[in-house]
Amino acid sequence: MKKISIFFEKKPLKMICLGFSSGLPILLVFSTLSVWLVKAGISRSTVTLFSWAGFAYAFKYLWSPLVDNYKLPILRKFGHRRSWLLLSQIFIILALILTAFTDPKQSLFFTALFITILAFFSATQDILIDAFRIESAPQSLQGPLSSMYIAGYRIAMLIAGAGSLWLASFFGTEIYDQNVWKKVYLIMSMFMLIGVFATIISDEPKLKRNFNSDNHIKFLVTILIAVIGFIFLYSIIDNPFQKKEILSSFLFSTARLIICFVFSYLIISLLILIEFAPKNKISKSYMGPILNFIKRYGKFAFLILLLISLYRIADIVMGVMANIFYLEKGYKISEIATYSKFFGVFATIFGGFVGGFCSYKFGTMKSLFFGALIAATSNLLFAWLAVSQISTNFLITVITADNISSGFAGAAFVIYLSGLTSIKFTATQYALFSSIMLFIPKLIAGYAGGWVDFMGYPYFFSLTAFLGLPVLFLIIWISKVAPVRN
Repeated sequence: MKKISIFFEKKPLKMICLGFSSGLPILLVFSTLSVWLVKAGISRSTVTLFSWAGFAYAFKYLWSPLVDNYKLPILRKFGHRRSWLLLSQIFIILALILTAFTDPKQSLFFTALFITILAFFSATQDILIDAFRIESAPQSLQGPLSSMYIAGYRIAMLIAGAGSLWLASFFGTEIYDQNVWKKVYLIMSMFMLIGVFATIISDEPKLKRNFNSDNHIKFLVTILIAVIGFIFLYSIIDNPFQKKEILSSFLFSTARLIICFVFSYLIISLLILIEFAPKNKISKSYMGPILNFIKRYGKFAFLILLLISLYRIADIVMGVMANIFYLEKGYKISEIATYSKFFGVFATIFGGFVGGFCSYKFGTMKSLFFGALIAATSNLLFAWLAVSQISTNFLITVITADNISSGFAGAAFVIYLSGLTSIKFTATQYALFSSIMLFIPKLIAGYAGGWVDFMGYPYFFSLTAFLGLPVLFLIIWISKVAPVRN
């Protein structure tokens, strides 16, 4: 009973609310948005490209040192972590309101712009909540905290997924009407007040931090210039390949991202050369966490980073097509809301609790392996569903199995990343790990619609299951040579 009661202490209960705040925006950036775009008549390949808004989550390492090292001049009474957290939550609410007043059918650009802003501040909030969770309790309690965080996260996904689709169905979705989605996104913005409340009532982690006031503004301006340079160069480099040339287009997009990263690095180097940017601060902020990780894990550091980059690939690449698949298969929005976004969330919460408990009971690496195995194989059920007749029972079976496996794998992976993170660089290191986790899957996921056009749903879902197999061998290897060191 003692092991179960730990889930109902103050810190885990508060973590449910913070998990809720973290989970609410993500479906409004991806899943719910995809239904809105499909109903607005946007093409499948364009809809899946919107998943690239998720690069905000993949690139959050770029501004995580600011969150770690820059003390906000406003909201000081809330403390370092909570002041940043409250600011990010306010901007999330604002971005949701601005998105609500756009119409993708009339101006797709503004919808994309505000969704990107929403993703940016949602990713920033994730940096802070991850750091808050890790700094609030020792590694031995990360299992319960992670499970409660995931529970809150999934409850929010219930609201943003099933709740938003139910609302859309209630307001009327048979004929496209922008006012329907405006009401949905405005209502969703109000739910973010739960996160604001949780931030206000939570205690600042009792961790002494030394803030050097010198060069903070110059450091901030330097990073902003580098990010703007990245966005500008990315926007002016056009992809010369047609959408049907999937492999060529994918390779070009990868090269474009690398070029933009190099360009941002050159901007920072130039600002350091002219003695505008604080060299020591930038070096300490970005290289310090990386060198600390390499020092702790030595020659196996790259192997661990490879595992992180591939662990959720099967889930993420398949996930961007899920709602589109349900709609094109012939299921109604109300059915998707009920079975995928409602019952599916409870299945995920259950899987998350089981994953957290198994990590606590049997160890992180064993749970990590089992989570990767069931997450990959569950995608084969979607391949079976694609060739099966339309059946509510089939849909429920597939969604339940997929969500339980996803919840289990998610909990195990969060606990693993928490164990890899040094308390000296909490926000920055965890942001680095989660950025690496998302980069390759999000890059591939942007072309998921094109892959389906090319090979069809059954082969696509089978391919996503196959993508998860190398992860199993990596976990076996790493568990022997480089287990988590607390």
